[in-house]
Amino acid sequence: MTRPATLMVSALALLSALGGCASLSASGADMPALPASATAPVDYVRDIHSHARPEIARVTHVDLDLNADFEAKTLSGTAGLDITAKPGANEIVLDVRNLDIRDITDAAGQPLQYVVGDDDPILGRPLTVRFPAFGPGETRRIAIRYATRPDAAALQWLTPAQTAGGASPYLFSQGQAILTRTWVPTQDSPGIRQTYSARITVPDKLKAVMSAEMLTPNGEPAGPGRTAYRFRMTNPVPPYLIAIGVGDVAFASLGARTGVWTEPSRLAASAAEFTEVEAMVEKAEGLYGPYRWGRYDLLVLPPSFPFGGMENPRLTFATPTIIAGDRSLVSLVAHELAHSWSGNLVTNATWSDFWLNEGFTVYFENRIMEAVYGPDRAMQEEVLGWQSLQSAIADLPAPDTRLKLDLDGRDPDDGMTDIAYEKGAAFLRTIERTVGREAFDGWLRGYFDRNAFRPMTTELFLADIRQHLIGGDAALEAELQMDAWIYQPGLPSNARTPVSAAFAPVDAAAIAFFADKGPASAIPWSGWNTQQRQRFLNWRPASQASGASWLTPAQLADLQATLNLDSEGNAELVFAWLQVAVAHRYQPAVPTLERFLLTQGRRKFVLPLFTALWAEGDWGRPLATRLYAQARPGYHPVTTGSIDAVVGVPRG
Repeated sequence: MTRPATLMVSALALLSALGGCASLSASGADMPALPASATAPVDYVRDIHSHARPEIARVTHVDLDLNADFEAKTLSGTAGLDITAKPGANEIVLDVRNLDIRDITDAAGQPLQYVVGDDDPILGRPLTVRFPAFGPGETRRIAIRYATRPDAAALQWLTPAQTAGGASPYLFSQGQAILTRTWVPTQDSPGIRQTYSARITVPDKLKAVMSAEMLTPNGEPAGPGRTAYRFRMTNPVPPYLIAIGVGDVAFASLGARTGVWTEPSRLAASAAEFTEVEAMVEKAEGLYGPYRWGRYDLLVLPPSFPFGGMENPRLTFATPTIIAGDRSLVSLVAHELAHSWSGNLVTNATWSDFWLNEGFTVYFENRIMEAVYGPDRAMQEEVLGWQSLQSAIADLPAPDTRLKLDLDGRDPDDGMTDIAYEKGAAFLRTIERTVGREAFDGWLRGYFDRNAFRPMTTELFLADIRQHLIGGDAALEAELQMDAWIYQPGLPSNARTPVSAAFAPVDAAAIAFFADKGPASAIPWSGWNTQQRQRFLNWRPASQASGASWLTPAQLADLQATLNLDSEGNAELVFAWLQVAVAHRYQPAVPTLERFLLTQGRRKFVLPLFTALWAEGDWGRPLATRLYAQARPGYHPVTTGSIDAVVGVPRG
């Protein structure tokens, strides 16, 4: 593998430990926040997905004062940036994309010179701000007055009809990977951590929430028909974790430091689904150390949210498709909670190291599920993940099956595959199996403590594990095959296929129905949990040729009618069934397909289905074209950006 060229430079220290500030819960009650760990100086890695040069000058804090205009579909106001720089530096380079910059001033209100550079279709533009040379140890603030545009890729402005309540509009952001630059002018690199504060002004009937401590739970007057909400995040975070939601939302407590926000009509169902979140936090702390963010709340968003969940600090953003009514899909919550350590606390320095966020998190998620729901449930989840990994290895170009990716000239979203998630987790399980769980847990807890609030590269990870776990043991080093896992495609020889005893009867039933053509009435569907049902619907003949069908029309009709798949409410099962139906061009499933694609925009579901439809030529392409024309206005830009490339919609 040719690794991306990196420039390691001597850099400024991150913020020192922040002590003892009070954190307000959603109800306004005081909740003590744990102090951030002291952080060592950071060597910055040159990020190919950012114009910033943090080794010269870097943003340490962002202070937003923004007005949400739902008619214009813009956020406008100011971003105050606190800057540190090496002595003699006289400029800072920021990342912006489709922002209208109105003026930039220093702390005294004096105009500063700035230049907006050429546009890059992936990176946006560099915004270079010039100022008098910095002195040693100096910190300065600049103020950027600006406005977003209605098509800002991080923001989705929903009409009342696109919400559950149907009466009020809604706004939410999605910054990962490099979309924060479309609504905040800052250095948009995961390796440049920043604290932030905000004052957000919204219409009176709406409420603002953010990935930060809420200082004004009831808001404060901000002029006729307007209310302002204030927030602060005292732990330094990567910019992609600055997040906002505005809408008609209500709150329900789940425990002493946990709760859920969502539209009022969804609140009871959401609270019932997440009753064990407080226990998840406690189990996670027992595994890998204290939760350092004060509160852990969730915001269940309207169905156009493009991801299953987003690990925004203190406020996980979640899709309503995980509200299954039986808590069968709450592993997603365990995943986003685990990110509070792997990703939010210790963050990939660049998107080429994305596996450090997601591989660690899938591993940690599974440990939380094991602690709360038992080893059988956790093993079922692990096996399903392994199946997804095999599909990813088969479908992706070999270079993209390496953990350390070369994303030069590519959108970082190209690296957001099951390789980062499931191969990364399988690698960590291999280490655990080899050294023993007790030793591995000791190392991993120390890894989070040693590197808290710092960016991490694959090479720094290797240095850490070699020093603190392997300790120069050459035989152990050879047995682990770490370089092969990270830098080579596919899976090394020490990878082990996980096995769940709970799936043995499922596989037998699948063979009896799919291969031996038995009746669907013989399938013990009602006695299976969601994971077993997913396993059944995911079954494929081992010798299946690409594009070949494996079921007869009669079998498809029997399956749909007997298992009530046309009225199934669990999104994961609907998705699994529709993949089967599309592969067989099964026309009776089209109404279910239409309903599914038109009522939610989770990219995990809609992108594979549109891809599968497009592959079905004269049957699928007209259907995909018609449905996408209807669905596209309701999808988030993250989702449309992926599907446009499949169905041939021109970029921009």
